[in-house]
Amino acid sequence: MNFPLDIVMVPLQGFILLFTIYYFVIGFCGLWRKHEDKILTPSKTFALIVAAHNEHAVIAQLIDNLTELKYPRELYDIFVIADNCSDDTAEIARAHGAIVHERFSDVGKGKGFAMEWMFDRLFKMERQYDAIAVFDADNLVHPNFLLEMNNRLLKGDKVIQGYLDAKNPYDTWVAGTFAIAFWVIDHVWHLAKTNIGLSSVLGGTGMVITTDVLKKNGWGATCLTEDMEFTMKSLCDGIKTTWAHDAIVWDEKPLTFKASWNQRKRWAQGQFDVAHRFIPRMLKEGIRRRDIRILDGCFHLIQPHFMMISTMFVILSYVQMGLGQQFFTNIYYFLPAELFSVITLGQYLLPVIILLKIKVKPKAWLYLLLYPVFIYSWIPIIFLGFIHRNEHEWSHTQHTRAIGFNEFVGENK
Repeated sequence: MNFPLDIVMVPLQGFILLFTIYYFVIGFCGLWRKHEDKILTPSKTFALIVAAHNEHAVIAQLIDNLTELKYPRELYDIFVIADNCSDDTAEIARAHGAIVHERFSDVGKGKGFAMEWMFDRLFKMERQYDAIAVFDADNLVHPNFLLEMNNRLLKGDKVIQGYLDAKNPYDTWVAGTFAIAFWVIDHVWHLAKTNIGLSSVLGGTGMVITTDVLKKNGWGATCLTEDMEFTMKSLCDGIKTTWAHDAIVWDEKPLTFKASWNQRKRWAQGQFDVAHRFIPRMLKEGIRRRDIRILDGCFHLIQPHFMMISTMFVILSYVQMGLGQQFFTNIYYFLPAELFSVITLGQYLLPVIILLKIKVKPKAWLYLLLYPVFIYSWIPIIFLGFIHRNEHEWSHTQHTRAIGFNEFVGENK
């Protein structure tokens, strides 16, 4: 072996190989759907929660959309948390029929804290609900969303994530590449894991949690990625997140690269935070319970670490070649060029399959040419997220795409 770099490169390459196989096996399992006999009789009651901070531009369209869902109106109520708003979000939401709770706090800022505050209020109300559905103010929701969630609840699921689609996938190349990433993740990650019995991951919106789970275990998820925190907290208690593929929510993707960068940096910070706090506990619980779903959750949490290690591997390989060393010798040679060719092929092949499957507009295929910019821009974002992982300041993403559901459907026919 060529020292000193080989002693570092061999385990790094082994780690990358392991993860590559893992991702490809998981991804392949998302290229089909299992047949499901659905229960279509409405019976479960829902509290629909919308977390809103200065969302006057989009809140009315969502409330109107929610009031027209194909589900008995007496079985659900719409609540808006006007969280530290300095605009007329609360007034607009009330005018469109929502039950508004205004929250003003100089401490505990962010969606996770606002939700915990609202859950506590809900549990003290005279009317109690079977489950709570959470949305963001910029969303539009499929008319059958609650029917689909009712089906999953009646089959015993406790924590459920709906399909995350894009409201504005053709507005800019940034929104377009962001949408492609979500479409791919919806299929080769969420659907794939559900197909083989693993746990999905909550996505912050379009998610449903049973009231009994929240009352028993509490919310307690207040970091920058509160959805992931609650997912892993539930997994530790043996509760997996189920994927409801036909319960669709459309959200507004960032229009500019700067907005996309800031949002993804916050996600990276939050994931590192959750990983460092939960992985030791999850490893212990996964082994104790002999539950592969919990151990798989650990794999999910170390994705950012995988990207950092892969980047370091590439840099060190160039350093090694620059020093005139053979890349690897004898049994330590894992065909690195071929390995990275397979990784690169997968990054392009899977999006192509998914775009063909969901029948996107021609403009999305043009955005696919810029998809590598989105993917590889994650590298500096991940490193920044690691550096700032202990910072918890919430950054608000401004939403401006005000469009009603019927108009949206007309645009996307």
